[in-house]
Amino acid sequence: MRKFSWLYCSLFLAGSVTISAQKSALYTHELKEFNQAVYLFNDQQYASAKILFNKVKDLSTQEEVQSDCTYYAAYCAIRMDQANADVLMEDFVAEYPTSAKSNQAFIEVAHFYFEQGNYPKALQWFEKVDESQLSNSDRDRFNFQKGYAFFNSKKKKEATTYFNKVRNSKEFGSQAKYYLGFMAYEGDDYKEASRYFDEVSGEEKYKEKLSYYQADMNFKLGNFQKAIDLGSKAMPKSNAIEKSELNKIIGESYFNLKQYDKAVPYLAAYKGKKGKWNNTDFYQLGYAYYQQKDYENAISQFNKIINGNDFVAQNAYYHLGESYLNVAKKQQALNAFKNASEMSFDLAIQEDASFNYAKLSYEIGNSYQTVPELLLNFIQKYPQNTNRAVIERLLIDSYISSKNYKEALVLLEKNKGPENQLAYPKVTFYRGIELYSDRAYTEAAKMFQSSLGSSVDANFTARATFWKAETQYVLQEYKTALTHYQQFIALPKATNTPEYANSNYNIAYSYFKLKDYDAAASYFQKQIATPKTDASRINDAYLRLGDCYFVTSKYGPAIEAYTKVIALKAVDADYAYYQKALCYGFISKNDTKIKELHSFLQLYPNSSYRNDGMYELANTYVASNQQDLALKTFERLVAENNNGKYTAKAILRQGLLYYNADKDEPALIQFKKVAASFPKTPEALEAVSTARLIYVDNGRVDEYANWIRTLDFVAVTDLDLDNDTYESAVKQFEQNNYKQAISGFNAYNSSFPKGIHALKAHFYLAQAYFSEGQKDKSVAHYQYVIEETRNEFTEQSLARLAQILLANNEKAKAIPILLRLENQADYAQNKVFAQSNLMQCYYDKKDYVNSVVYADKVLNSPKIDDNVKSDAQIIIARAAIQTGDEVKARAGYAKLLTLAKGELAAEALYYDAYFKNKDGKFENSNTVIQKIAKNYSSYRYYGAKGLVVMAKNFYGLKDSFQATYILENVLKSFTDYPEVVAEAQKELDKIKTEEAKTNSSVVK
Repeated sequence: MRKFSWLYCSLFLAGSVTISAQKSALYTHELKEFNQAVYLFNDQQYASAKILFNKVKDLSTQEEVQSDCTYYAAYCAIRMDQANADVLMEDFVAEYPTSAKSNQAFIEVAHFYFEQGNYPKALQWFEKVDESQLSNSDRDRFNFQKGYAFFNSKKKKEATTYFNKVRNSKEFGSQAKYYLGFMAYEGDDYKEASRYFDEVSGEEKYKEKLSYYQADMNFKLGNFQKAIDLGSKAMPKSNAIEKSELNKIIGESYFNLKQYDKAVPYLAAYKGKKGKWNNTDFYQLGYAYYQQKDYENAISQFNKIINGNDFVAQNAYYHLGESYLNVAKKQQALNAFKNASEMSFDLAIQEDASFNYAKLSYEIGNSYQTVPELLLNFIQKYPQNTNRAVIERLLIDSYISSKNYKEALVLLEKNKGPENQLAYPKVTFYRGIELYSDRAYTEAAKMFQSSLGSSVDANFTARATFWKAETQYVLQEYKTALTHYQQFIALPKATNTPEYANSNYNIAYSYFKLKDYDAAASYFQKQIATPKTDASRINDAYLRLGDCYFVTSKYGPAIEAYTKVIALKAVDADYAYYQKALCYGFISKNDTKIKELHSFLQLYPNSSYRNDGMYELANTYVASNQQDLALKTFERLVAENNNGKYTAKAILRQGLLYYNADKDEPALIQFKKVAASFPKTPEALEAVSTARLIYVDNGRVDEYANWIRTLDFVAVTDLDLDNDTYESAVKQFEQNNYKQAISGFNAYNSSFPKGIHALKAHFYLAQAYFSEGQKDKSVAHYQYVIEETRNEFTEQSLARLAQILLANNEKAKAIPILLRLENQADYAQNKVFAQSNLMQCYYDKKDYVNSVVYADKVLNSPKIDDNVKSDAQIIIARAAIQTGDEVKARAGYAKLLTLAKGELAAEALYYDAYFKNKDGKFENSNTVIQKIAKNYSSYRYYGAKGLVVMAKNFYGLKDSFQATYILENVLKSFTDYPEVVAEAQKELDKIKTEEAKTNSSVVK
């Protein structure tokens, strides 16, 4: 048994020894691999080390080994910057919270991220570290790195705490003091910054940087010369960004020392913050140039200041204004002073800028507000200003020079002080001229009367008297007009006025309208004898002189006057030739008359008097007993114009010739033709009456009665009552008793709707209503007349009906009436009236093609006044703008410039400036816009549009300040013109977007 037991024991021991040997071998192998992993870790072979650490951990049963392997594997992951490295380290700390390596894990990871420059990540791990477990050397490194991580994260308070812990450290002290100094520098604590920088100034690695900071600190402390010295010293060793900042420091230091010549190159070399300058940068360089009287360069800097609204900007704009004055650019100076005057940061500058702004406005005009108002505001705001007397003198004169008479009048009405006693009659006079040009005659007359009532200037008294007469003449108050014309020429100062030269002409026409032809002839003769009378008036005076002699049966002198007109080859030569031929008939020289009428028809085939001439020729043949030639001429007249004013008369005359020659059947044919084709006309009534004689003489009364029944305008019964009722109404009409006439004609039309006088009754009823101001009631009766076959009243009815429809703004209805009037008018003035209004109606309908067609017709009319010419030219130009035909628009507005007055002149000038801008002629364009501001400021719409073009011009001239300032003022000052404001806003946005690329002060 013992043997057995021993054997068992031996076996057990053997087994025990075997097991122990196996464990020892395994542990030894594990330690060897662990040591090998550590070796790889220390050799920075982190990938291999991590694999081996993980393998050892998986094989090991020792917690300490597992803990160490987990730590090192996580640390390898961090070193390899693997995505889950921080999680692995967190897992290590969580799994082995009591491990001695936990704190070391935090600090090593923090150091790693610090070295990588990942300071936020480093701070996360620094916060986990238990500082109490750190050794002294580790603590210094920890404190510096954590401080720097706070510094880099802009947490200066926390950074200061940690830097202060190591400022005496041998290894980290210099760096800590540098950063402490830098933070003090950034916090404007220059004393503290200097103390720290001085402590590290002996170290080579800080010298370059410290020179820059010390230069900047000395600049900010006002030690400008020292800043210049230090900055100059630092410049060679600085990078590009630092050199830019040093240029600014040195340049601004020289600027503050008032050494502007030295400041310029440094200020100009500054590159700005992120490549952009601010308004102060532009101001300093501009002012440095200004102090050296280099005004062009000063302007180039000042005018880049956009959106400025502070003390610096006010100074800049004021000096910009002075710079512009020194180079004779008054419009630009005006805008600069206006801007400075609207800022109150420096009251002295504001007042002086206001004075300059007011004075310049007087000199060159102002589109933003009226010059008188501006000057008055200055006096009221600065009553003690030393220049008050100058401004008061300018104020009085500005009421005239601004030409904004409407607004000036408002101000004068509010301020009737003695200083304005001279201005008021002048302003009311010129406002009257303005209203007269705009065809507001009644209002113009009131202005002239106001001028006369307050005038103390004999010259203006004379001129106002003349123009009062002019308005009365246009308003058809001829008798009153004549009285005032005569008063005018009797005034002592009349001969000194521009109006005097044509005064005899105006008096002559007044007498002519009053049918005092002898007096009219006398004054037309005086006008002809007046030196320097223009050719058109000479021609017209001879023509009207001939008419005066003609009407008073002085045919010999009439022939002489008409012959003068023909010799002058003027526009009315055809009329003069026709009238001359008539004169020969009245002095029993029918052969000469016939010869002259033949010559007239041959020389003037397109004359508006051609039909008159042919009709008169036929009648002269009748008078000369040349019946066959008379019949042929009447036939020719009918053939050439089958619906003219003489057609019915010619056919009737043919019938009468046949009747007188006892050719009853041809006569009846002609009479019936008149009655059928021209019913209700006087010619039709005469034709019916004469035909009745033929039928009665031939015993064919039944045939006559049957024919009469076919005519709805002839009633055999009640004929006497028809005539009596009509004659009663006509008598009232002829005596200008229009109310009674209206009652009488209405009674006639009611009793005899198809009476023999129906046509005339309707026409005269329409005329009576029109004369009584009941124009709408006249429409139906004019309509009745024009719906009948053409008659002697057709043309006048068409003209009146068109006039009423146009006044009521019923242009769609007016167009067909105007077209008929154009085609049927025998009088040139009616044709021009139709064409000019068709031109305007088509334009309003946006039918630009037809509007231009009619504008061309108007311009081709031989005798139109300047107002009508202006209307036609403006239609052509506007239509061209609307259709994009800029070539035609340019030509149209260029012609308009030579004719236009008032608002049309302002419009023509605007487009002149507009096209010059498009051609890149910016300065020339601005010159034109200044004319609008100076001479047409009352037309605010074109003033506003002109300012937008002016802004474009200035931007084209690289003057950003002027461009933006003008546009901003358009936005503020012209809100009543939304389309102009929208255009200004678009241009302003475009400019600001561009300027924001180089100026950090620009707000887009």
